[in-house]
Amino acid sequence: MKVEVGVRGMHCAGCVKSVTGAVSRVPGVKRVDVSLENKAAKVEFDGTLTEPEAIVAAVEGAGFDARLRSGPL
Repeated sequence: MKVEVGVRGMHCAGCVKSVTGAVSRVPGVKRVDVSLENKAAKVEFDGTLTEPEAIVAAVEGAGFDARLRSGPL
């Protein structure tokens, strides 16, 4: 499954690294592509191991505002 999560509060490469690391640690996440320019994270994950809300929670746990831009694709 894939989702796109809008991320507010990123302003540098360090922010991108923080979001990438936080999302990568969510069980079932296969791939994370964080864009500073688009203020978003595109995430591919195993839907049997996690859900989009856990990905949003991971971004928020890293100190950023997050919300789903698109549901499972």
